[in-house]
Amino acid sequence: MFNTTLSKNTSAKYITYFILGWTVLNLLQAATLGIHSDEAYYWMYSRFLDWGYYDHPPMVALFIRMGDALIPNELGLRLMTVISSSLSAYLLWLIARRYQADARWFVILFCGVFAFNIYGFTTTPDAPLLLFSVLFYYVYQQYLEKDSWPLALLLGVVIALLLYSKYHGVLLLFFTLLANLKVLKRLTFWVIPVLTVLLYLPHILWQVNHGYPSVNYHLFERSSAVYEFSRTLQYIPAQLLMAGPLVGWLLFYYSSRVKVKDAFIRCLVFNAAGMFIFFWLNTAKGNVQPHWTLIGFVPLLLLVLIKLKQTIVQPVWAYRLAFINAAIIILFRVMLIAGVPFVKNLPTVKNYFYHDEWAAHIKQKAGNNYVIMPLGFQPASKYNYYTRSLKGFSYDVFDYRRTQYELWPIEDSLQHKKAYYLVTYPLHGPGVDSINTKLGMWYGKWVNNVRTYQKIDILSDRYKVTARPGEAVTFKLQLVNPYSYTVNFGGIRQKNSTVLRACFYEGEEQAILRRAEPSFNQLIIPSHQKANYTLTVKAPNVKGKYDLIFSIRTTPFPGGRNSRIVTFTVQ
Repeated sequence: MFNTTLSKNTSAKYITYFILGWTVLNLLQAATLGIHSDEAYYWMYSRFLDWGYYDHPPMVALFIRMGDALIPNELGLRLMTVISSSLSAYLLWLIARRYQADARWFVILFCGVFAFNIYGFTTTPDAPLLLFSVLFYYVYQQYLEKDSWPLALLLGVVIALLLYSKYHGVLLLFFTLLANLKVLKRLTFWVIPVLTVLLYLPHILWQVNHGYPSVNYHLFERSSAVYEFSRTLQYIPAQLLMAGPLVGWLLFYYSSRVKVKDAFIRCLVFNAAGMFIFFWLNTAKGNVQPHWTLIGFVPLLLLVLIKLKQTIVQPVWAYRLAFINAAIIILFRVMLIAGVPFVKNLPTVKNYFYHDEWAAHIKQKAGNNYVIMPLGFQPASKYNYYTRSLKGFSYDVFDYRRTQYELWPIEDSLQHKKAYYLVTYPLHGPGVDSINTKLGMWYGKWVNNVRTYQKIDILSDRYKVTARPGEAVTFKLQLVNPYSYTVNFGGIRQKNSTVLRACFYEGEEQAILRRAEPSFNQLIIPSHQKANYTLTVKAPNVKGKYDLIFSIRTTPFPGGRNSRIVTFTVQ
């Protein structure tokens, strides 16, 4: 079937029709699908434009801001992603075309990569990451062929945009350099890192000025004290699914069989293998989301196309299987656009729907007051998006993680005001509302005088501790007040008194809570100042490896996550 090569004109028609169809499909998907929880969170980014954020660099905020300014709905939020996806596909074809790749194989394989379908319309940091990764390969391929100052300068700009998209871009740069150290001998090469650093300097300064929140989060907060073999075991099938439900295994097999004939192919091999191995090893450290390897599928696809061209006769069965794989994914997406009930109500899909009605229902109760939710950043962000407000506040609970809500001024604005407290579990006491929605039962009540200390940062004198069961361990803590006002932890005359707690976890399960002495309530910290406090904590009685977190709690809230994880071993 593929013994003959398509003419340039025929290939051009294939790609043109594909890009047009791909764009229309993504536009329809973007317009008809409610926003994902992460998209709502990044929409919040776009309301507070800055050079950096707690979790990610700022490119996703710019993507959303540009589209949302033109079309203030789901389509607008995703508009730049749809455009960038089509541009990424075309650039990928231009790269593959240099190896005489077959346009038919390119279309069905690209459509069959599940990860590319997800980020054809979903706006997260992965969307700009994919675009600038492909653009990097496109420019780098030319730079390898022609050592020139203009291409070096362009690479510096592209790399800066890549790093402004997501920190995973560092891996692409590392494996690319590792694959071809000879490039260091080029005089033009050295302008690339210099220009990149200069362009990236605003984000670096943002990290410095905010105490390196992204570094602390990605290197420390995401670590797990206990290794779970299930994470490593699930990684491989998850990656096969992302590569394509039916042909994932085939892509990995074909890419491993390619003949390395030049520096660019070697670059692709290093990046494909490096990405997937790196994140596989990371399963020992913590949970690895399947989509984190997104940019690994770019070199993977290119390697498969190159291998197919190196093969004299491609098996017809492989093409048919790839066609069926792509058809299943596209059919599923069309059914989702059409709103087919059984597809719309699938557990993994249902999260996209009904939040507009839910937000309107909650707003009827809360009015124009703040709504505080100790449920992660997702519900508060969706409430803000669908009410087009900034009245939803995510209370970062001690057993969750820190988020960008720690840095935004929303918490400062709701202090000592009346706010609506909203949760998904029954509340006790008078004045509790039960709110029945399509997203289930929610419970709320009014808090008349809000007092929270989510932004207080508790620094420990040590982050690795070994103790005997029941042993008393003393920590020298430093509490940092970032607020523009003095913090007084005194709670004798206040209904929502303040408590400092040490929270032990073993794996995902809460183990033990230790409460500080009442002397803690004597602390008064002036604005932008620090205070020292010595806390003695009794170690758990059961041997094991624990995560220890220090938390400040005020009634009726469960307590915030005010410190980094302390690795606490009882032996």
